[in-house]
Amino acid sequence: MAETSTTETSKRKVALVTGASRGIGRAIAIELSRVNYDVMINYATNEAAADETAAAVVAASSVPEIHVEKCRANIADPAARHELVAQTRARFGRLDLLVNNAGVAPAQRVDLLDATVESFDRVLETNLKGPYFLTQEVARWMIEQQTSGAIDSYSPAIVNITSVSAYAASPERGDYCVSKAGLSMMTKLYAARLAREGIRVYEIRPGVIATDMTAGVQEKYDRLIDADLTPIKRWGTPEDVGRAVAAIATDLLPFSTGEVINVDGGFHLRRL
Repeated sequence: MAETSTTETSKRKVALVTGASRGIGRAIAIELSRVNYDVMINYATNEAAADETAAAVVAASSVPEIHVEKCRANIADPAARHELVAQTRARFGRLDLLVNNAGVAPAQRVDLLDATVESFDRVLETNLKGPYFLTQEVARWMIEQQTSGAIDSYSPAIVNITSVSAYAASPERGDYCVSKAGLSMMTKLYAARLAREGIRVYEIRPGVIATDMTAGVQEKYDRLIDADLTPIKRWGTPEDVGRAVAAIATDLLPFSTGEVINVDGGFHLRRL
């Protein structure tokens, strides 16, 4: 596992996964290593957890010389976003896949009529504004790579991790729902703009996934799943989401863009 800068271009495809220190982001990074990607692990604060992800990525790869790096950057901060892209460029020399996974939940679930500006700004800065402008910078670099012709068979893609909260209203966490609905529209916008550049854009929409974010409401969702919330009667796992990203990463959907891939146990199905 390399931790030093390099000016050489990676021989394998490279993925940048935001919020990859734990949970869904960690599972995505691990699954990408299994399909022979080098990985840049982005994290905001927890370096120890990022180190654990890096070790798990190396362990999961069948390629002994896999290149894994980590970069601390809060994607809500414009300067940090720019540095994240700069570090990825310096250490790998290329980028084939951006996974916008980093996100935060409201610090407290409160009634919509008691919601605060501070919570709204915090959630939207990280969950929507950050990915929106990180994608802009990455897309410019991908276009540069595409037009240079320096990488053979270059097939870049961008994946946004949203949530069933993009359409399922939860009035006690309205800021989170608005952020995910915005990220869903962002997928469509970038898909429409970047198709002409040869860059595909996808939305993966998880349902009830067992992570630190949902640990506090485990009992609630246990009851709902038992009461037929989803046709597939179990919690989703971070690995379920990671495998969906890996399918995109291995070019299994070459004639699709702007597509929504539900990883929700069938929650999205309307049933009578």
